[in-house]
Amino acid sequence: MKSLEYFNHLEDLDSESKYLAHKAKEAAAHAYAPYSKFCVGAALILDDGTIVSGANQENAAYPLCMCAERVTLYATASQHPEKKIVKLAVVAHKKNHKDLSSATCCGSCRQVLLEFETRQNKAIELIMLGPDKKWIKAPSAASILPLSFSKESLDN
Repeated sequence: MKSLEYFNHLEDLDSESKYLAHKAKEAAAHAYAPYSKFCVGAALILDDGTIVSGANQENAAYPLCMCAERVTLYATASQHPEKKIVKLAVVAHKKNHKDLSSATCCGSCRQVLLEFETRQNKAIELIMLGPDKKWIKAPSAASILPLSFSKESLDN
């Protein structure tokens, strides 16, 4: 399996990845984050070139919040069910700050991404800004979720 790649600057990524990161940053402007002030955006590209984006949505009842990645994935599943996801970028910033903050997919989003990979029988490349401020390119959700739970786990 391909390993993670690290890049010091956004400009070091390929043009498609840079474009998706910028689309994710635009999406973060639509985050509803009155509690955490942590605005997250995600953007993905489908196999036909369609771009879908989304932002995190908070709720006073915290368990009801939804991460940007899942907002984007579920919108894609309902609007473009026959298309495959090629790549997803996620970015974040704190409210009223234009500098990006580290934002890697949470465990729940990794699990949902893995399910999407299984559904489409194709890996989804991921672009994220790591805690060390380096850009990460992961070849798949499976590569960032070792020992994952899948439908095969239910067959035991």
